[in-house]
Amino acid sequence: MARYTGAVCRLCRREGAKLFLKGERCYSDKCAINTRKNSLTPGQHGQSRKKVSEYGIQLRAKQSARRFYGVLEGQFFKYYEMAERQVGVTGENLLRILESRLDNVVYRSGFASSRKEARQLVLHCHYTVNGKKVNIPSYLVKAGDVIAVVDKFKATDKMKAVVEANGSRPAPKWLEVDQEKLTSRVAQLPNREDIDLEVEEHLIVELYSK
Repeated sequence: MARYTGAVCRLCRREGAKLFLKGERCYSDKCAINTRKNSLTPGQHGQSRKKVSEYGIQLRAKQSARRFYGVLEGQFFKYYEMAERQVGVTGENLLRILESRLDNVVYRSGFASSRKEARQLVLHCHYTVNGKKVNIPSYLVKAGDVIAVVDKFKATDKMKAVVEANGSRPAPKWLEVDQEKLTSRVAQLPNREDIDLEVEEHLIVELYSK
């Protein structure tokens, strides 16, 4: 399975915004966005970039969203095509689909420190959806689905550390999280105002519509 293996802080600096790719570090003063404010764009030519074109602005919007959720280009475009076929605003549909990925829901629920960690734990069958083990990070949850940590994993030092580090992180209102039982119910799929990604999704639609 293809995946990005480079420095994730570099991606945040390239987009000029926190993408929350490194768990607890992203919420601390050690975050590269905080410590390298004068050199956000990586590379020796980062400070000499020319004026960004309309295409460049659209590309940055797409790259920010793709990297925020940890999705590669092929999968991201499939989500766009899926969003385009749905009723409603395509850009909002796209973000809703990305938010409903199982690895994202696990992260949003506080059961993992980052989406990357959530993806790895899902692959190892540490979570269930409606009582059945699911090991597909891209599995799309639906309203009413219940995500739970498997009993065997609940008692591990790893899970205890994750809960201790992320238990105070507020869950989005579209999820009903029980930190004691380590379960999360999808009350409804999120609306645009429930998604904290700072991107103009209409730019992504314009990019793919060319």
